[in-house]
Amino acid sequence: MAPTNPPVPVRPTTHDEVAAAGSEVIGGPVGRRAAVGRGWWHPARVVVLVMIGMFALGMVQKLPCYTDSWVGGPTAQYTQACYSDIPHLYYGRGFADGLIPYFDRIPETLSPDKAFLEYPVLTGLFMEVAAWLTPSGAVDPGPGQLYWLVNAGMLLACAAIIAACVARTHRHRPWDGLLVALAPAFALTATINWDLLAGALTCGALLMWSRSRPLAAGVLLGLATAAKLYPLLLLGPLFLLCWRAGRLHAFGSALLGAAGAWLVVNGPVMLLAWEGWVTFYAFSEERPVDFGSFWLILAQRTDIPLHSVNTYATALTLLGFAGIALLALRAPHRPRLAQLAFLVVAVFILTNKVYSPQYVLWLIPLAALARPRWRDFLIWQAGEVLYFFGIWMYLAHITGESQDGLPVGGYQLAIAAHLLGTLYLCVMIVRDALRPDHDVIRRTGSDDPGGGVLDGAADVFTLRRRRVAAAGRGVSRET
Repeated sequence: MAPTNPPVPVRPTTHDEVAAAGSEVIGGPVGRRAAVGRGWWHPARVVVLVMIGMFALGMVQKLPCYTDSWVGGPTAQYTQACYSDIPHLYYGRGFADGLIPYFDRIPETLSPDKAFLEYPVLTGLFMEVAAWLTPSGAVDPGPGQLYWLVNAGMLLACAAIIAACVARTHRHRPWDGLLVALAPAFALTATINWDLLAGALTCGALLMWSRSRPLAAGVLLGLATAAKLYPLLLLGPLFLLCWRAGRLHAFGSALLGAAGAWLVVNGPVMLLAWEGWVTFYAFSEERPVDFGSFWLILAQRTDIPLHSVNTYATALTLLGFAGIALLALRAPHRPRLAQLAFLVVAVFILTNKVYSPQYVLWLIPLAALARPRWRDFLIWQAGEVLYFFGIWMYLAHITGESQDGLPVGGYQLAIAAHLLGTLYLCVMIVRDALRPDHDVIRRTGSDDPGGGVLDGAADVFTLRRRRVAAAGRGVSRET
């Protein structure tokens, strides 16, 4: 049998008015006779190159801090919006002194409030490898700046993997990866912390799942959870969708792979350095109300008892998860995996006690897969960019002697912009799930191109009420 030609990739400029308008910068929408996606200039490669360019621009944005502000005083790194945890933790968590994470106790002179590294094991390994690659005797630039530069190179590889995975997850929509590559909040926050490691592993897991390789997806998801806690949440949507589609065997393979990979990474540290290993989980549970959350607005404007916030936040999170479960099992057509994945992570972020600006990196790839519409994506990104600058101006206000920067009221508006933008995107995705004719993925006849074994599967279990006529009687019953 002669090989068939692969389907032509969907071109955003022919389906998205914002993408078409934006394309005028490079000559306008692609013509119907244009040869796109052939030869070396495959869409995934283009997406990765764009990501590398945007990542470089994000590094340039941090240049004022690289040259002076990380070592020139606390306020300048906020007024110039170029703060990063990376150079500070190089010294504050003992990497500059050769301490081994989780095994060596951090002296109080370096970290008065943290005796051990408060990051998951795989992230700790990432940080340690970067420390090994950092010249310790450098003077100008100093070791802290070089440590950031080494980490930036490693994080760039993670960013390229994220872009490539998003471009390849939906086989016929590779250009949706440009949503990730061109996301302004991605470039601004990529080198603040180490979140891109977990993001790359999570996107790899979604790619493997889309290729109907649940065990490999589970292994990558377990590794991602060993780098950051949030990827664990994706097991919930996987279970619900596999239950509804009768594909629980595939979910079992993914769960087995995730548990095994997580245990292989964490087991040795748990056995040999329990006190250091458990620090991350204890810190996550005991962390007080902090920047970026709506709990901070409540704490600043009301007399809410702070000791009760843990209970309220947990209850609100579980309520949100219950709503997502109801959507998964009652929607008229089974929701796509990316839709539920975005919603479950968004609920976790919206109800959390803290929102650091780099947390947006958790959502950007999921948003590109769940709702690949430039208008909605940019509305959400506008709120995130506003929050990015808002938090630094607020920190400049509360740490600077002159009280310049953004006062409390202005910072609360920045938090509201982030919350409302994320909620808006959640509403759009829920609407798509309830009314598939609004979903740009399904509008072209696809079911769930990122769903792997779920793509095109019939429902086996659902909570929807169906009216079934009883044989020989003019009555009906609900199932």
